[in-house]
Amino acid sequence: MFTSALKSFTSNISANYTISTTPSSISGAWKVYDGKKKSTGKAVSIFVFERKSLDSHSGGLGGRSGGASLRKLQDEVIARVKKESNLLARLRHPSILELAEPIEDTRSGGLMFATEPVTASLSGLLQEKDDQERAGGVAGRPSRYVVEEGDGQRRRRELEIDELEIQKGLLQVAQGLEFLHESAGLVHGNLTPDAIFVNVKSDWKIAGLGFAGPPDNSSSQSTMAPISLSEALYHDPRLPRFIQLDLDYTSPDFALDSNISSSADMFSLGLLLLALYNSPHTSPLKTNSNLSTYKRLFTSSSTTPSSSNNFLSSRPLPRELVSGVLPRLITRRPAQRMSAREFQQSQFFDNVLVSSIRFLDALPAKTPNEKSQFMRGLPKILEQFPKSVLDKKVLPALLEETKDREILSLILQNVFKIIKILPSGKRAVTDKILPQLRETFISGGGKAGTHEKDAAKEAGLAVVLENMSLIGDNCNGSEFKADVLPILQLGLESPTHAIVDKALGCLTTVLAILDFSTIKNEVFPVVAAVFSKTSSLGIKIRGLEAFVILCGGSAVDETDTSDGLDGAMMGSKKTKRSNNAVLDKYTIQEKVVPLIKVMKTKEPAVMAAALAVFKQIGNVADTDYLAMEVLPILWNFSLGPLLNLQLFQEFMILIKQLSARIETEQVRKLRDLSSSNGAKETSGSHDLGSTHGFFASNGTENGTTNDFERLVLGKGTTNGPDILGEAQSQAPKPSAPTFSWSSPPLTASQNRPMSNMMNPQARAITPDQALNSLATLSPNPNTSAMISGLNSFMPMQPMMLQPRTSTASWSSTPAQQPFRQSQPTYSMPPPAQPGPVTPFSAFSLPPPPTSPQHSDMQTQNTGYFPAIQDGTKRQVPPVNQPVQQKTGLDKYESLI
Repeated sequence: MFTSALKSFTSNISANYTISTTPSSISGAWKVYDGKKKSTGKAVSIFVFERKSLDSHSGGLGGRSGGASLRKLQDEVIARVKKESNLLARLRHPSILELAEPIEDTRSGGLMFATEPVTASLSGLLQEKDDQERAGGVAGRPSRYVVEEGDGQRRRRELEIDELEIQKGLLQVAQGLEFLHESAGLVHGNLTPDAIFVNVKSDWKIAGLGFAGPPDNSSSQSTMAPISLSEALYHDPRLPRFIQLDLDYTSPDFALDSNISSSADMFSLGLLLLALYNSPHTSPLKTNSNLSTYKRLFTSSSTTPSSSNNFLSSRPLPRELVSGVLPRLITRRPAQRMSAREFQQSQFFDNVLVSSIRFLDALPAKTPNEKSQFMRGLPKILEQFPKSVLDKKVLPALLEETKDREILSLILQNVFKIIKILPSGKRAVTDKILPQLRETFISGGGKAGTHEKDAAKEAGLAVVLENMSLIGDNCNGSEFKADVLPILQLGLESPTHAIVDKALGCLTTVLAILDFSTIKNEVFPVVAAVFSKTSSLGIKIRGLEAFVILCGGSAVDETDTSDGLDGAMMGSKKTKRSNNAVLDKYTIQEKVVPLIKVMKTKEPAVMAAALAVFKQIGNVADTDYLAMEVLPILWNFSLGPLLNLQLFQEFMILIKQLSARIETEQVRKLRDLSSSNGAKETSGSHDLGSTHGFFASNGTENGTTNDFERLVLGKGTTNGPDILGEAQSQAPKPSAPTFSWSSPPLTASQNRPMSNMMNPQARAITPDQALNSLATLSPNPNTSAMISGLNSFMPMQPMMLQPRTSTASWSSTPAQQPFRQSQPTYSMPPPAQPGPVTPFSAFSLPPPPTSPQHSDMQTQNTGYFPAIQDGTKRQVPPVNQPVQQKTGLDKYESLI
């Protein structure tokens, strides 16, 4: 295990880098591990060579002398491996593997160096493709290069090898060879799939320079030792094959002619090209690392790759390769081979996709006009690119050019179109696009309103806002809040109205992603500030549309003609996003409505937008708030001088709807309240009856039941106090002021409808005495029986009493009959004993004033009822008391 070996390493790389425990790929003598620098977090690939891998092939042959020679041979291998790393440090080219940390010795005798992050070697990819084809497709066998993402998704680490990948990769390899041959003055010497690595951007990079050296006819003063072909071509069985020269890709210049030239690398490139199309993906030369076998293959035309035998490929080859490329690469004579520069100009690369990639690689060196033309035409061919090329090559190259502000908007248009094409767009947005957008708009520029206006940058910001929905679909809430929300706020605070308009149009996407707290505390305040401060009519309308969305409505609500009470359309809109993605009722009532209320603009378009907001508020706010706050605003807006008839009618429809809702709600509340109060009054009436003496004398409910039966059945009481008297004595009622000429009030028995109207809650009382208990009326003036009968149930109004002077009743005088037409002219018997009398009878009008001829007559003989005032009986003076002279209105009693 590498973990145990790693513990024995004492190097700068192991101390400053975090290294994975298992290798991501193996290429030749190297095990490649994923690493990350501890200080910066920069990703790298760690190449590790273990010396003990050489011991496993020795087999203990040769004794002591053999062991010494083997050790010497191993030292030569170590020197060759170090040479490879040293050359990587000296050579700097986009097609040469970039070195991050120089090679270091480990305690166990191994070697270690760090490079740019790579995905795999080309040999590893070809082997993986062979395994898939043998297993019956991509899904037949789990890939060694499949990794699991943090979100649980699995993806392939390497790219798919399709036609364009091959063309792009071979083009990059040819560019690297051109650099080695013409600029560095070197011959690679061992160009095999193990010597080519694919980085995370899907670029093919040349490595494996252990056998590199200057050509024989080199005129440059190179300090590097030339290649020793005798040693390179000799295959030592004591060493593993992967650290020796691979004869399957070796040029006959080396093996047959012992000639070292740059043309030898071009022959190896031709064999590499055949391996990419062959099945299995190997060289058509099968030498088994034996030089004699290699020489025998070239002695026969049937075993030598040529046009006549389809270059020994088991699969058909592209026509461009067969006709113009391979015959000039795989040829016995070096002079007939094309150079690396000529290879790049061959028909094999003559297509728009490869040319676009080549232009993209050279984009930093192009003029601004060429860059602009390229970016405008690139969207037309993006769908023709393989998705792996778009993800690994085109997208990163475009993002690197975002530093050029002049073409920022064009670059971002292509970037977002690539996201629509890629199946793994979410990973690309999270890992590549969002960090670059934040660096471009936030880290490097700050807020748009705090510095000089940057037209190019705002053009790019407009593109981002237009694709906000696409961004939201490919990132989660936390990523959106951290990286995208600041860009949205930047657009809202922009001094350019078009940018603000686009930013406000993104709220639908924002509500579907962010949580309620973020919307209320970070989004709404910015929108409210823009709405209140803007001087643009269009931004004012867009702000009102934003309020509709923030209140839970939809951006396409303007044609709603429902009554607003069924909630059907509203419910269908809310299903598009979570209910918690709107403002709460308090914020709507306390902040949104006041903002609209103080709005000074009364243009019809603004009023129509405000009407849409109030439609939504009507579904959210309380009825009391609607009545006290919203309806007055609606009336104010509806009477605006600029409104046409249709808009006024729409206002009136909403006013009527809200009024109907308020009325319905208030009626329901009052009905519920009256029902509860009715129940309380029913229970309270029993308490009232108990305080007025309707219970029995002992205060029990049984007494109340008996009294009730007696009252409704009309049965008199034989024992106990008078009900009416007891009631009055327990709860006396204040009586109205009376005068001597006033008539006594009518009782319930005399005028029941009137008594019910005047006191609807009073009970009708049946007298306790039967009618036959009253004294019989007769001409006899004795009225004691009547007095005793009526005195028990009819209280009289208190008034001033006059002394009784005679027993003769004035009612028997014919002259007094007009004043007593409703009463008979019978005289009543005198009382058995003196008692209090009333000035007049309860059934007659008062008598006229006494004249001199009647001065001896009785002034009061029609009333024999005791006068009651405030519940107490007052005794009248004796009968023989002298008559007092009447004063005031009493003198004119007869006239009244």
